[in-house]
Amino acid sequence: MEKLNFNTNIYNTIRKNIKKYRKQQGITSAELAEIVDLSHDFIRQIESEKTAYNFSVDTFYKISVALDVKLDDLIQE
Repeated sequence: MEKLNFNTNIYNTIRKNIKKYRKQQGITSAELAEIVDLSHDFIRQIESEKTAYNFSVDTFYKISVALDVKLDDLIQE
């Protein structure tokens, strides 16, 4: 069996993509927080590369819906 090559920085990839798609749509992190019913500070932590904060699949899904992007788009390097 061939060994799979996993993205070991998947959270960082998702963080960067959330921020990228949010900015493309002209939404502030505060606005995104309100849309997905999370705190502004929590959204800032998710987008921060300095914070090693993990988030749930539920949060990941809500953000993708709010940004109108596929989950696949948020995990693409």
